[in-house]
Amino acid sequence: MIILKSEREIAIMREAGKIVALAIAEVTRAVRPGISTGELNALVENLMAKQKARPAFKGYHGYPASICTSINEEIVHGIPGLKVLKEGDIISIDIGAEINGYFADAAVTLAVGDIDPVSRRLLETTAQCLEAGIRQCTKDKRLSDISHAIQSVAESNGYSVVREYVGHGIGRAMHEDPQVPNFGKPGRGIKLSPGLVLAIEPMVNVGRFDTAVLDDNWTVVTKDGSRSAHFEHTVAITERGPEILTRC
Repeated sequence: MIILKSEREIAIMREAGKIVALAIAEVTRAVRPGISTGELNALVENLMAKQKARPAFKGYHGYPASICTSINEEIVHGIPGLKVLKEGDIISIDIGAEINGYFADAAVTLAVGDIDPVSRRLLETTAQCLEAGIRQCTKDKRLSDISHAIQSVAESNGYSVVREYVGHGIGRAMHEDPQVPNFGKPGRGIKLSPGLVLAIEPMVNVGRFDTAVLDDNWTVVTKDGSRSAHFEHTVAITERGPEILTRC
């Protein structure tokens, strides 16, 4: 069931989104060669505690950490721990927060020191995919217009978009209807209405879109070992157009 949010509910989600944005900014400053993914997780846990917010991921279906840290060929759901970042890596960091029963969710993929041109272009293109999807979040569009915009940018640059994992509605639950695929033909699906809030999250691979899950039963990787990038924002559809709730 798709649940439209009131202005009051969006205001609460806006506060959750500000905290997610602060956390994204914190890890962006911290990412460097030599830091561990566990240290990044601790940074976010401390920030959430100071902001009196709950890390949305911790304990979700048994997930053991407060953020997801996915490196190089890892697409999503990588578990932070002892792994140390090295020069040339790329790392997707996904963060969610809950305040007063409402959620916000965002992700960014960051360069660790100097990265190769292929990886740099992947990050730039995936960020462009997200912006293209957000531009479709107006009340005169349909859900698949978001999907098509993301796919078009990715594939026109020679990349593939992940099929098995998608964006989603968000609000009182971390994942709500509708699902938001990152591929599809335009003009299909529900009409976008003011009050609909979506977590839009393109996952883009250098190689093929096929995926696999590691033995930890969480970390999703590209089957061909190619690098992947992941960007995400929580976006409210309003009468005035899209409002990004997770941007500072």
